[in-house]
Amino acid sequence: MILVNTDYVPGRELELLGLVQGNTIQSKNIGRDFTQGLRQIVGGELKAYTDMMSKAREEAVERMVKEAEALGADAVVNVRFASAAVMAGAAEILAYGTAVRFKECGRSSGASTPPPAGLCTWATPSARCWPGWTCGAWAGVCCCG
Repeated sequence: MILVNTDYVPGRELELLGLVQGNTIQSKNIGRDFTQGLRQIVGGELKAYTDMMSKAREEAVERMVKEAEALGADAVVNVRFASAAVMAGAAEILAYGTAVRFKECGRSSGASTPPPAGLCTWATPSARCWPGWTCGAWAGVCCCG
């Protein structure tokens, strides 16, 4: 699954499938709270909390990707993150974006065969691309158009 924070995937025409999201809520625990409280007194990174939030982001992205896969998406564009405190000592991480399917030149958008990728070069621009496709020379992939 391709994840990008732009509204496009270079060299691809996109069919929008809709909003997808994934979230998780993480809470502090007494042991971690105590040790991180001591760290706060002397200063420095609160490593246990940093690790907790990194894992929360990974879980939120994983859930978003599962939702996108259920829609038959090839990618999620405009990926964003949001966080909010939901109660004292607990935070929600939300990952969201727009699920998209790559349009295929000369085929219905629901075709099950993915477009070829990484098959063309500047020396053989369209020799290995499907009819109606051209080589996106800067990326080295066949693309519609």
